[in-house]
Amino acid sequence: METVRVLQIKQSVFANNDAQADKLRAELKEKGLFLLNLMSSPGSGKTTTLTRLIEALKDDLKIGVMEADIDSDVDARTIAATGVKAIQLHTGGMCHLDAAMTRQGLEGLDSGDADLVVLENVGNLVCPAEFDTGAVKNMAILSVPEGHDKPLKYPLMFQVCDVVLINKIDVAPYFDFDLETCTEYIHMRNPKARIFPISARTGEGVDAVAAWLKQEILEWKKGE
Repeated sequence: METVRVLQIKQSVFANNDAQADKLRAELKEKGLFLLNLMSSPGSGKTTTLTRLIEALKDDLKIGVMEADIDSDVDARTIAATGVKAIQLHTGGMCHLDAAMTRQGLEGLDSGDADLVVLENVGNLVCPAEFDTGAVKNMAILSVPEGHDKPLKYPLMFQVCDVVLINKIDVAPYFDFDLETCTEYIHMRNPKARIFPISARTGEGVDAVAAWLKQEILEWKKGE
């Protein structure tokens, strides 16, 4: 039987992306620019949460936002209304951003002297977790209506995230959602993950997330 050459394309793509991500992170370090990669499924409240965080942070930090979607500019318009610089990134059908696409977005945003740039990644719990964007920290949002079992079903998302926001905690009594069990499942995937129960609608818990983020940015700039 004739031997067929097999190329490990996926491995090669990931290795190249990881190298590009490390290079981008080093450049951001030199500029003192903190890049946060925000991920979640559609409808979890990413944009509403981000709006709340901007309101809590914009007096202390210069902020830019990159909104990634397959199409539309709805989210970018919502974020721009808060007064921060925002840009919409269309992925051309792709369900994630990689390091090269993130770099392109940063160049288009013209972040200048920003302290913080947030990348609101494409909404799903699979593809975005596979690609290192070059971000300093990864943040995931899990909303109460999605169920407390999602860390079991989408392990990589919770493995790569430094912090998880459990959103819509105000409606927990109306859903079969167990915060303690969800916390246990997240820590099964990532024992070091910080977890913040929040309600983007009411603002509950958002100040704690903002304080955490400010501290992370301070330590990043100091080189700790």
